[in-house]
Amino acid sequence: MHSRSSELESSGLFKVLEVTRRLGAPVELDEILQLVIEAALEVLNAERGTVFLYDRSTDELFSRVATGEKEIRFPASLGIAGESAKKRELINVEDCYADARFNQEVDKKTGFRTRCLLSIPLIGTQDELVGVLQVLNKRTGVFDRDDEELAKILAAQCAVSLQRARLIEEQLVKQKLEQDLAVARDIQLGILPKELPEIDGYTLACWSRPADETGGDTYDAALLPERGIAILLGDATGHGIGPALSVTQMRAMFRIGLRLGESLDRIALEINEQLKADLPGNRFITAFLGILNPGKHRLDYLSCGQGPLLHYHAGTDEVEYLDSNALPLAILPNLMIEECAPMVFEAGDVVAVLSDGFFEYVDASGEQFEKERVSDVIRQSRDGSADEI
Repeated sequence: MHSRSSELESSGLFKVLEVTRRLGAPVELDEILQLVIEAALEVLNAERGTVFLYDRSTDELFSRVATGEKEIRFPASLGIAGESAKKRELINVEDCYADARFNQEVDKKTGFRTRCLLSIPLIGTQDELVGVLQVLNKRTGVFDRDDEELAKILAAQCAVSLQRARLIEEQLVKQKLEQDLAVARDIQLGILPKELPEIDGYTLACWSRPADETGGDTYDAALLPERGIAILLGDATGHGIGPALSVTQMRAMFRIGLRLGESLDRIALEINEQLKADLPGNRFITAFLGILNPGKHRLDYLSCGQGPLLHYHAGTDEVEYLDSNALPLAILPNLMIEECAPMVFEAGDVVAVLSDGFFEYVDASGEQFEKERVSDVIRQSRDGSADEI
């Protein structure tokens, strides 16, 4: 002969076993969350339930699914749920409004009246805190010892399922991000010139390797009928997709300006105004814009925060370091440009326009490469082609 308590426990355990079977199916995290809440309400005969997942990066608890409530996010040390997570203990509150730990604000906002609650920590494999399960208002009174035992059994099963679902979701998000970055990288590399312009008396070479999957650097070289060769180098602050989009936008505007036959100053002014309107206040682009006139052996240029520019003079075997003559793009409206003389070339001269990734590259000891070593490389390979340098 079984007592009423044993019958309730047996009935509850049967429901938990049924829930465990359903939790074993490969479903998404949101579906698992909803299933956990529905199971808790059924097994514990409660009115409402919420799963607060633990965010390790911010040390917060947050809900993605809550019956009758929108998402809630708060420090993992706050309130009854926070105490349950911190101590990793089940907390049974018979009268919530008599408990100082209970936050009444949610009830005030929703009009719902919380009488009693169970707060159960969800502990996964390797003793990892997954979150906290809370169920509110037992329909037939308050939660008792039988409910506590059932809640612990249910929570153990739910924690592992949630842990597995979160890992799968994180992996899928990572894979999607990697795919998106690969596409972005292909697009970014696709706009770089496949072949550089050929012109008598000069050789050109360009090279770039992003620090991440995508980067904030770009370059361009285009043959301009009756004008020479247009040259561009851009370096946006930061790494990743955002800077890659910024320099891609700048390169497109540079090309349009050239098509319209505008001067370098005019192109830079217009690019600056557009980038200033588009980019956040902490973002900017350093850029070199130049037009090489091979007939006159001169390079007219505008350097917006891009420097130093290296001009190797073959006749004296010296390297001249040229500073920028304008602020980086998108720093301020109405770009102010200082007049500067064009570079004038003699046979054997070399010009190097580099992003700071070269100068600031460090060895194993943390020492930077710096401009002097760049100069040494140019001197040592001055008789080679631009590709060899």
